[in-house]
Amino acid sequence: MHVGYVVLYVTDPEACLDFWTTKVGMVEKGSKQAGDFSIVKVGFVDQSFSFELVPLALMQNNPNNLDLATPSIAFNVADLAATRDKLEAAGVQVSPLGDHGGIQSFAFSDNEGRWFAVTHP
Repeated sequence: MHVGYVVLYVTDPEACLDFWTTKVGMVEKGSKQAGDFSIVKVGFVDQSFSFELVPLALMQNNPNNLDLATPSIAFNVADLAATRDKLEAAGVQVSPLGDHGGIQSFAFSDNEGRWFAVTHP
């Protein structure tokens, strides 16, 4: 078994698609319609993993009472400082690079205020 994708429930799907593709460097990997809503998958070109951007409005009735909060997600990168600098230059809010329990890392926020960790493997 392997992780296929992670669902992010988003308020503004178009702005989120722009954030992940324009600022973070992912590409659109597919989309589907769910009634009046578009659900888009984004990910890095060289990886099978993706985020599925699901509009919160689609989940307004949420019959299964799913937890729609942000999952804890960490990205692994080869060069923490360069990645942090690239995100910051793109206008992304980033935390300082620091040592967290012996692990060098930083975090960044998406356009809707969700935070994601970035570590060196």
